[in-house]
Amino acid sequence: MAGVLNFTSLPPISKPIWRQKSPSSLSSTYNNSRNFVIKASTETTDTSSSVKDITAPANFKAPEPKLFTPRSDQVVDVITASFNLLFRLGTGVFVNGYSVSLVPKSEYPSGQYGLGVGGYVAKETAKLGPRPEKPIEIYEFEGCPFCRKVREIVAVLDLDVLFYPCPRNGPNFRPKVVQMGGKQMFPYMVDPNTGVSMYESDDIIKYLVQKYGDGNVPLSLSLGLLTTLTAGFAMIGRAGKGSIYTKAKMPPQPLEVWAYEASPFSKLVREVLVELELPHILHSCARGSPKRQVLYEKVGRFQAPYLEDPNTGVKMFESAEIVDYLRATYAL
Repeated sequence: MAGVLNFTSLPPISKPIWRQKSPSSLSSTYNNSRNFVIKASTETTDTSSSVKDITAPANFKAPEPKLFTPRSDQVVDVITASFNLLFRLGTGVFVNGYSVSLVPKSEYPSGQYGLGVGGYVAKETAKLGPRPEKPIEIYEFEGCPFCRKVREIVAVLDLDVLFYPCPRNGPNFRPKVVQMGGKQMFPYMVDPNTGVSMYESDDIIKYLVQKYGDGNVPLSLSLGLLTTLTAGFAMIGRAGKGSIYTKAKMPPQPLEVWAYEASPFSKLVREVLVELELPHILHSCARGSPKRQVLYEKVGRFQAPYLEDPNTGVKMFESAEIVDYLRATYAL
């Protein structure tokens, strides 16, 4: 059965401009996309399976988390996924306004997240702008330097984003972008909080920093062609990953991932989410993010990536095992 978006139709536009929607339309869009992403159609057949077929692999058990310890068959992937740290000079590692101070362990509050450094704990903070009530919605794919630029500002601004992956040959969300905006061009952003939607990575970045930041675009994202080139170079080691559709089941609800753009472990999970065209809410948690404390309180530790799948009830750390789980659960 084919997965068909249960999403309010929007009129096409001829060029990337800001567009406002009525409050009632905003509510409908958000409810459809957040609470019930895909509705099966009985009129066509495709590679997608029905909701009842989505279950965790037999005898599945979530692995024990191991900090900064890649699985032996994952070492090369982690290295190549780390190229971004060189070419993008760490853009997306830190939240805007990041600061750190060392506090003796004996004086650090219990139950508070912090990175241990010898006999001290690194207390990390950041300066956040206004918080959107609803997740920003972005249509994009991994192997696109323009999309990467937008994902980087998402990390810098510490935003939650509902990502609709658009790999090449993807049957669901690429056509939806054309329906909404009139072009098959990426990234494409919809802000359900304001009704604004737009193409063009630089325009999206400017909009996000003005609306949810301090109004200033980071230097590393404001260098024009140089920014785009280095964003492309950052993906050299992962050539083709996260770009081409793999036949998969469509989940009824978006998966949730705690991750951030500059993390090589997070990158490996994101690639598979995109290839399988799995909608997911990304809780961005770069260094300085208060969401690190939220996850710490939620599960007793912080480590990225962390996956929550509301379709199966699975919750897990460890990027290699998350990749295995996603393929076993959703790939056809």
